[in-house]
Amino acid sequence: MVDFQCKQRYGMADLLEIMAALRSPEGCPWDRAQSHQSIRQNMLEEAYEAADAIDRLDMDNLKEELGDVLLQVVFHARMAQEAGGFTFEDVVDGVCQKLVFRHPHVFGGSTAEDPDSALSAWDQRKREEKGQRSTGDAMDSVARALPALTRAAKLQSKAEKTGCAWLVPPMDKLDEELEELKRALRENSNVEEELGDLLFSAVLAGRSAGVDGEAALHGACEKYIRRFRRVEKLADRPLGEIEPGRLAELWREAKKEPEQ
Repeated sequence: MVDFQCKQRYGMADLLEIMAALRSPEGCPWDRAQSHQSIRQNMLEEAYEAADAIDRLDMDNLKEELGDVLLQVVFHARMAQEAGGFTFEDVVDGVCQKLVFRHPHVFGGSTAEDPDSALSAWDQRKREEKGQRSTGDAMDSVARALPALTRAAKLQSKAEKTGCAWLVPPMDKLDEELEELKRALRENSNVEEELGDLLFSAVLAGRSAGVDGEAALHGACEKYIRRFRRVEKLADRPLGEIEPGRLAELWREAKKEPEQ
């Protein structure tokens, strides 16, 4: 048992002390056994759960989920400190340094009259900070762990900021890639590559209409769940026992119901 005093209300210093206790020889066997790699997925899941709370405007849940995200930050920082790398204080210093450097219109002598000019200043400082000499360098820095649709949108945005216009109108490009995917499916060749090209073009077409591909696909998933539930309610027996023709009829009937 570790030496720790319970309180009615805790602060940041207490969280750091708790994490140190959990990772100590007298602490929790599970926490001691973890590594950066073993809890990598936890970081992603907690971030998504926080995003879900934001989407649902659930402030009570958001408070909890932000705490879970903070826990992951503290956990990784503690493991790095134990390995002789960096500390949580180094993490805090790093983000403070970054915020000051990337806001010259707040902490320096320049100005930004609107959100777009402020974002432009941020992007310029970021490229200076990371030594990115070209847009290709900036593209290569986009995290590969991002959802693919989000990553595609970021890459396209960086290309467009250079003044690089797409040679083919987005909808024409989408039609072109669809035909190439159809051919690949017929020939059973390069299907994955052509599907990727189609999805990349779909993101571009959506962005040209001011629609975020990730949000659009999320909405489509939710709609699919709602319609699937309607089919289950309409069916008189388990779906696996229903012939395909009847399933198609049920699906068309489910689509007729107004969306919430």
